[in-house]
Amino acid sequence: MTALIIIIAIIVVLALFFMSTYNGLVRFRNNRENAFADIDVQLKQRHDLIPQLVETVKGYMKHESETLVKLTQARTAAISAKDIDQKIEAENQLSSALNGLRISVEAYPDLKASTNFMQLQEEMADIENKLAAVRRYFNSATREYNNAVEVFPANVIAGMFGFRRETMFDVGEQERIQLDAPPSINF
Repeated sequence: MTALIIIIAIIVVLALFFMSTYNGLVRFRNNRENAFADIDVQLKQRHDLIPQLVETVKGYMKHESETLVKLTQARTAAISAKDIDQKIEAENQLSSALNGLRISVEAYPDLKASTNFMQLQEEMADIENKLAAVRRYFNSATREYNNAVEVFPANVIAGMFGFRRETMFDVGEQERIQLDAPPSINF
């Protein structure tokens, strides 16, 4: 009789552990998805602002149409990305295209002085700052999720139910090359 009670107690403890671990993994996954939804809100604002920025710049930058085409194509790819990994890749390409636009704008003092352009630049800078904040939160949620999926014994339960390591939202390869390069200082 005592052995049966001990066996039942062990089974109940294991079932509670199993349910608790599974539910924790679901909470971490949902927190990560919620964090990406916050990024999506900022990305939507960014995507909506880009056509206005492009139209403003078009009048000044007749010769840099390639830059504007790349920016427009990158925006289209970012909007049509389906899952989180595709969105991360597309957004990194869009960020790179926006950096190319910023570099091209430097050659147009009249454009930089335009009130409309200045307002759009301020809005874009605000969105980029918000994006940086929500990306940090997303990466934090992803790190917590990945830790939960990879630690023992939760990794056994995670493997049984298809929980897998997820990617962080990083700066991308092009941006990483630029960040790793020494700054050029011109006087």
